[in-house]
Amino acid sequence: QVQLVESGGGLVQAGGSLRLSCAASGRTFSRYAMGWFRQAPGKERELVAAISWIGARTDLADSVKGRFTISRDNAKNTVYLQMNSLKPEDTAIYYCAVSLRTVASTISEYDYWGQGTQVTVSS
Repeated sequence: QVQLVESGGGLVQAGGSLRLSCAASGRTFSRYAMGWFRQAPGKERELVAAISWIGARTDLADSVKGRFTISRDNAKNTVYLQMNSLKPEDTAIYYCAVSLRTVASTISEYDYWGQGTQVTVSS
């Protein structure tokens, strides 16, 4: 059974940093793309960052470029999202996801999802 467990969310002031982690279990994910999505109240879920199976390619939403970094440790089946210079508009539930493709940058390409972790940025 595939399971994705996010951690690292919380409340932070604007300008602060958080590091999200997502531990995957149930199969080996080293050959698959992984990504982070977020959903704010009343809004659709959107891609924040995606990383290819060996990390050679990363995609970031324009709104987070220069502030967020995605990385992965295939030995640990874990993907990370380092979030710096956080803004109130980054407030959302953040979801980790895995695609059975080696590269995936759209929501429809992702096959497994975590339960999400809340990130709240106060002004």
